[in-house]
Amino acid sequence: MSRLPSRLQPLWPLVKRGHRAGALAIGAVSRHTTGPLRDGVRAGSATSRATATAEPGTVTFHPVSPAVTLDRPAPPGDPAGLTFLSSRTRTEIPERFVLELAGGQLISRHGAVVTAGGILDSETSHYFGISSWREHPVFWNPWPARPEVVDGTVAVLSARGTGHNFYHFVTDELPRIGLLQEAFADVRPDVWVLDRHTGYQKQLLGMLGIEPDRVLTPGPGFHLQAKRLLVPSLPNAVMDGPPESQRWLRENLPAKETTGLPEKIYVTRGTTPNTRRMVNEDAVRAALEQRGFTCVDPGSLSVQEQIDHFAAARVVVAPHGAALTNLAFCRDGVRVLELFAPGYTVHCYWAMTSNIPDSRYRYLVAPTPVGTGDNELMQDIELQPGPIMDALDQLLAS
Repeated sequence: MSRLPSRLQPLWPLVKRGHRAGALAIGAVSRHTTGPLRDGVRAGSATSRATATAEPGTVTFHPVSPAVTLDRPAPPGDPAGLTFLSSRTRTEIPERFVLELAGGQLISRHGAVVTAGGILDSETSHYFGISSWREHPVFWNPWPARPEVVDGTVAVLSARGTGHNFYHFVTDELPRIGLLQEAFADVRPDVWVLDRHTGYQKQLLGMLGIEPDRVLTPGPGFHLQAKRLLVPSLPNAVMDGPPESQRWLRENLPAKETTGLPEKIYVTRGTTPNTRRMVNEDAVRAALEQRGFTCVDPGSLSVQEQIDHFAAARVVVAPHGAALTNLAFCRDGVRVLELFAPGYTVHCYWAMTSNIPDSRYRYLVAPTPVGTGDNELMQDIELQPGPIMDALDQLLAS
């Protein structure tokens, strides 16, 4: 999600193109400048195996599990046959591994993993919307300040998008703990590099037993160098819902109290314009309440309460949004109806639902866009109750 102010959201596509072009140009100059480069990036590699090959003295590749090909039948929805789902029916969950770097560096709040010799490892430094490591935003600061040196083991969990996005924090950052434990059963890092900005992040880290005094949180100008840097891979880099990651979440963040919670829930995104809210939500809620649904506002709940509500739910209806990350904790056989604006449809929550045994998923896309200009990412959703009830009937009938 763009972090531009709401009034500037329509400019996001232009800003993104300029940001990529700037990183490409600055990096091209800085990497070929004569004289001392201090601790900047001097080269890059497309894969972590290539990084280990290029710098065998300081980089070790620890495989954990091989790549897995998943076949998932495309779900029903309206309009039918949308490519955002059909294109993901066969997908490869990449090889899982941990990269170990002696003298490794972590540069910038964007999580650029750099070897002692200055090689940017693109695979563990994945960033949205770039086509090669040469466009990585780390190049906007090609000559960073001297690093903070940690004479010990540092584990890197934070990644692109995890700083202020609930979905990416839960599905990308947290399961890296499990991956690290699979590679090194007895590992206890001296320092964790992870995001601890928000209330939900602090709650989740507390639930997982990570002590705040051993945490470093990336921010502007961040630059760290460790005697031993451990970097788990990013199996969810393209939001395909790796089953192993979801299994780890369910096992390590279990529901605690579901008694008395509603089995049919509608998940609201509130009333702020240009946030993928439901434009006529009052009418939609009224129609759903007649069907026995309860409106749930995730922003008013603790993280544990969100987990418990989704674990109790038998049917979930919701506009696309980060709260659906909690589908990871749903019971077997759950039914999910996801509502989209026409300009932004994405497969991530269908992928998560498909990991749940006996589950059913259906989508419904609004016919016309509402607001935000060229920034389709944040279009509001305008759907009448009738089509939503029809889609719900079809979901439950199946």
